Amino acid sequence: MANELDGRIALVTGASRGLGRDIAARLAAAGAAVALIDRKARWSEDFAQEIESTGGRAIALGCDVSDREALHAAFDAAVEALGGLDVVVNNAMWTRYAPVEEIEKESLDRMLGVGIAGIVWGTQAAARYMRPRGGGAIVNIASVSARMGLPNAMVYCGIKAAVEGMTRSAAIELAPAGIRVNAVAPSTIATEGVRAMLDEAAFAARVASTPLGRLGETIDIAEAVLFFADSTRSGFVTGQSLLVDGGISIALR
Repeated sequence: MANELDGRIALVTGASRGLGRDIAARLAAAGAAVALIDRKARWSEDFAQEIESTGGRAIALGCDVSDREALHAAFDAAVEALGGLDVVVNNAMWTRYAPVEEIEKESLDRMLGVGIAGIVWGTQAAARYMRPRGGGAIVNIASVSARMGLPNAMVYCGIKAAVEGMTRSAAIELAPAGIRVNAVAPSTIATEGVRAMLDEAAFAARVASTPLGRLGETIDIAEAVLFFADSTRSGFVTGQSLLVDGGISIALR
């Protein structure tokens, strides 16, 4: 396996499980040292040890990404421990689905804090460290939901649409510093959480609505993130949102 990211240092938020964990694992397998950020450091400590046991470098850090000072401090700790910063993946998200009439303030505030403020503060901290290094790659995790209407998901769809807008704006602003900003937009991914949330009939319906005849796997998204992280592959790409959705967004259903 090619070590596309040898000598690079990456930071992934929401890295303890599911999509974030597999993104971090793929970056580590490509040779990057990785900082694993989640709300509690202990959630990622075993994962960091697993990466180290296979010859990689990793540290686990805990913070709430919606807290600017806490997230900036986590970036500081990652840079001090690993020696720099080349790739940031803003993956963390907190979600509660509800009909329009049942959206609660607490859930709204939490989703906006993690899903929007977390990307603002993560991009801000990344830029602070990438500018002196002459550039870097920021990858935001968006969603096909940014472009499709889903019932009971008004807030989630709105946040993911905002992620794509923030990606484009930051890409233009940071391009002169050599910092590329892109997004990966998955459809439903067959994580443990999704399998637990959907009953057998609902899961089958999701598969049936996907032209490629299956749900995405976390490795599908991790490979797309690696593409954007690797400047030899995507060095002239910025401000883009790559749909990794099996064709669902263009299907006539």
